[in-house]
Formats: sequence, structure tokens, C-alpha cells
Amino acid sequence: MLNRIPEFCLSHWLWRIPLAIVFIQQGLDKWPVDAETAADWGLPLVVWTFVVFGELGAGIGLIIGGSLTKPWLPILKRCYIPDVGDALTRFSGITMCCIMTGVIWIGEPASFMDVLLYDNLHVLLWVGGLFFGLRGNRI
Repeated sequence: MLNRIPEFCLSHWLWRIPLAIVFIQQGLDKWPVDAETAADWGLPLVVWTFVVFGELGAGIGLIIGGSLTKPWLPILKRCYIPDVGDALTRFSGITMCCIMTGVIWIGEPASFMDVLLYDNLHVLLWVGGLFFGLRGNRI
């Protein structure tokens, strides 16, 4: 009984909030979506649009998905829908992985070791997305 994790654990927010902030900030930096910026990155407008909305949606989805895990107020006990929150967290995490994979590929690294050694921010964001994609809201 001593090693039991408390039912109400907030530690996932220490990783969830900064990750969401980075993705929301990056999505807002690319707003408004225009063909000129997409061309600067060598991407078609439709792909660029998916990137911008994906970054915004993944960041917001990570926060909302985590918020749907516990009934925060007694009034919300009727609204407790952990499956939706877990699915939203997982989808947001997978979206983050997809976007970060594209960002790493666009950088055209010389080798896998170059990515690990010199592109550590993108690797960290990719691993964060992978964590939430695989783990969801399970604590």
C-alpha cells in the first residue's frame, strides 16, 4: 500500500503544459496561413495549412485532453469522460510526432546521429509527442 500512486496526480502537467505551449506558439507564429510562407519552406499550401492547424490543434488538444481526465468540480462529475480525454491526448501526441518528423526531414540531416546530436529540441518535442501518443492519460 505504501508504493501506491495517488489517484489525483498532477505530475503529467509538468510535461504537458510546456509541450502544449511550444506547439501553440509555433502554430501562432505561422499564422496567417499563406502560400508565400509555404513556398519559402518548399511545401505546398495544403501541407502548410495542415502543419499550422496541426500544431495549434495538438497543443490545445493536449491541454483539453488532460483536463478531461478528472472531475475537477463536483458539478462536473456528470461530465467525466475519460475515454474522450485519453483519445484526444493520444491523437494530439501522434500529431506532434508527425509534425516533428516532417520538421526533421525538411532539415535534411546528413545522418541519424546528426539529428540526435544537433537537433535535440526537435527530438525532445518528438519524444514528448510519442510519450503522450503511447501513454495517453494513464498515470
